[in-house]
Amino acid sequence: MTIPAERLRQIANRFAELEARMASGQLEGEEFVQASRDYAELEPVAKSSAEVQAMREEIAGLTEMLADPEMKAMAEEELAAIQQRLPLAEKQLALAMLPKDSADAKPAMLEIRAGTGGDEAALFAGDLFRMYERFAAECGWKVETVSMNAAEVGGFKEIVANIKGTGVFAKLKFESGVHRVQRVPVTESGGRIHTSAATVAVLPEPDEVDIHIDATDLKIDTYRASGAGGQHVNTTDSAIRITHEPSGIVVTCQDGRSQHKNKEKAMQVLRARLYEQQRESVAGAEAEARKAMVGSGDRSERIRTYNFPQGRVTDHRIGLTLHKLEEVLAGPGLRELTDALIAEDEAKRLAAMDE
Repeated sequence: MTIPAERLRQIANRFAELEARMASGQLEGEEFVQASRDYAELEPVAKSSAEVQAMREEIAGLTEMLADPEMKAMAEEELAAIQQRLPLAEKQLALAMLPKDSADAKPAMLEIRAGTGGDEAALFAGDLFRMYERFAAECGWKVETVSMNAAEVGGFKEIVANIKGTGVFAKLKFESGVHRVQRVPVTESGGRIHTSAATVAVLPEPDEVDIHIDATDLKIDTYRASGAGGQHVNTTDSAIRITHEPSGIVVTCQDGRSQHKNKEKAMQVLRARLYEQQRESVAGAEAEARKAMVGSGDRSERIRTYNFPQGRVTDHRIGLTLHKLEEVLAGPGLRELTDALIAEDEAKRLAAMDE
């Protein structure tokens, strides 16, 4: 897309104004913090804008040189080269100008729940969690389990984890939805392929300043954690259940032996869910679509299918099929899917800017 020259001038002027304010030494406190944020946000846009402006000016100069017979051949060659590079530079500028999701830079809360399919769904939920763990390691992120409800056969009925690192939510936000698996379960003696499902929700984790929770809105219950038996049975009331009464959100945590730690983790999950609820109320119809995407965990609803007999993974939202199931579940192969989903989102938003 072609960005009007007037828009390029506006960007350059705004950036120069911010640079002057930052260099003045007169900004303090919150005013300085806000100016710093604005500067950091505008800097990549200003850089791309200056590059496009320089290329356009060079094209204008080379076009004038075409009238000079002695310079014509050289000008034609340089002109062809720069005209070939300009569309890419303009696209990069347009991408830099797209409105940013304020949550993109935040860490994320990953929630995976077994859906339809019984034991096989729980095993699949475990496979998905390990996939995200390995992908996080590839990205240099840190994963910390917040709470889990392990299934007797292996895997999880439910697991919640916090993922910290650079751009976590931006990279994982399109993973929310119903993931479906088609394979022969280990418990299946007849060799029949079963279809099971698990739901994934990725929520941006807010800073404490992003979300205020009034202590009087909370009902906090303590109870004895259920364990697998043996030496790890919890003999104290360390498990925590927090109910946020205005929203009806209930969070439980019983993993740690410390009541204090469990309460801290439960509050972490509660903040993430309230923050997402707040974002959804602002986003309106878009949020409703996102909630519908997560669905109930039924077999018929899905954003992605992992087909073991054919060794393929299909993302149904963008019609992308990769015949590298093992690589995706191992972690590194997931990058191709996340990058494709981000590119599709950018393409849709660029198209909307042209309308």
